[in-house]
Amino acid sequence: MGRRKVKHELISNESARKVTFRKRKAGLLKKLDELATLCGVIACAIIFSAYDDQPEIWPSPAEALFAFEELKRLPSRKPGKYMMDQEAFLSTNVSKLNQQLEKQRRKNLGLELELMMAGCTEGMDLHDLKHIKNPSESIQFLEEMMASVTSEIEHAENENNA
Repeated sequence: MGRRKVKHELISNESARKVTFRKRKAGLLKKLDELATLCGVIACAIIFSAYDDQPEIWPSPAEALFAFEELKRLPSRKPGKYMMDQEAFLSTNVSKLNQQLEKQRRKNLGLELELMMAGCTEGMDLHDLKHIKNPSESIQFLEEMMASVTSEIEHAENENNA
């Protein structure tokens, strides 16, 4: 029997929230124990909650301290493949978004040029092309498209001759 989908929001009923917290905490600690045992990794967890006076430290405070010391011993420039500070995280995301933006701009330019060419074949006046923002970029894009089409034609001809 499958489980129903759980909404990720604060549970309004205090007693239900406390029961859910205890069950999920036990499940998390069990999974962490399995991960440490089966994969042979050093792991620890520190859980702060409003239900306990002291934070719960798994597996023990001494072993958690050992895990933190091992983490500190890693070289400062490369603590882990996916570990980064907030500045590196944000700069990586900004870079990815800039790449996506540039890709979308190129796609939009291609669509604008296709629309323009379709209008030209239907007798659109060339004075209507004033809305093109960057003509040199459009020319470069068209040249790239022509080079791509030319190489595809040459490739097809080579396959037909072979």
